[in-house]
Amino acid sequence: MDVHVVDGTYELFRQHFGATAGGTRTPGEFDATTGVLASTIQLLADDATHVGVASDHTIESFRNELFNGYKDGSGMPPELAMQIPVMEDALGALGVTVWPMIEFEADDALASAAAVANADDRVGQVRIVTPDKDLGQCVVGDRVVQFDRRKGLFIDESGVNEKFGVGPASIADWLALVGDTADGIPGLPGWGAKSTSSVLSRYGHVEDIPEEAGRWDVPGLRGAAKLATTLAERRDDAMLYRTLATLITDVKVGSVDDWKWNGPTDDFSAICDRIGAQHLLARVERLQP
Repeated sequence: MDVHVVDGTYELFRQHFGATAGGTRTPGEFDATTGVLASTIQLLADDATHVGVASDHTIESFRNELFNGYKDGSGMPPELAMQIPVMEDALGALGVTVWPMIEFEADDALASAAAVANADDRVGQVRIVTPDKDLGQCVVGDRVVQFDRRKGLFIDESGVNEKFGVGPASIADWLALVGDTADGIPGLPGWGAKSTSSVLSRYGHVEDIPEEAGRWDVPGLRGAAKLATTLAERRDDAMLYRTLATLITDVKVGSVDDWKWNGPTDDFSAICDRIGAQHLLARVERLQP
């Protein structure tokens, strides 16, 4: 069996902004939720059997206590924020496991579920359904992969290396130095993607990069002296940013058996009525195991 762990928050954004692209129409009150529900049903129709969906029940997490600049909910459209609990209820009624995160983030739940599934010998492949670069740190060979449904693209460990120039173990370090605007991680000045990849491909982690550029063994790197000076002055910042970028892998998400889809609950019809998605009932009836 394969396991699918889905970034529900990303899916909600994708459905909302996909519907509003081009400005041709105003989406309905629950259109994004309906889109996530339909997308999840399609995943089941494509033979997914064990599915868990993580959501940011609250946008802020423990990371906001570590760094004031970390992402919060201030930039989230209110019409989208109000759908988060509705989406969680709808997916639960569909019979899909939902992990609504409060102290942690959806990405932490995904990382934890991927770790649980990877440790289960019965699992053939673990598919982390999101293109979010944070989750690259969870990829393991071709057993734990990312799945970008929009592009139909699977990203295994070689794909992570090709995209970032470093392996999964260095992704949090890479984000710490380059920054991640989506999460409010500023990175270090001057540390671009190419130079960061060159340095980390040699040293792996921030703490293993020598203080003086003269000790760096990174052929062809330009501006090494300036990079080294910046890192020496702001190494503590870099370590904090890496902490922010490092996903938690021990969030309580249950076991693989808990995530098996056994059909919708008795509440599914009522919630479809509530969000105006009655057309999904017949699709689910055809799928019931």
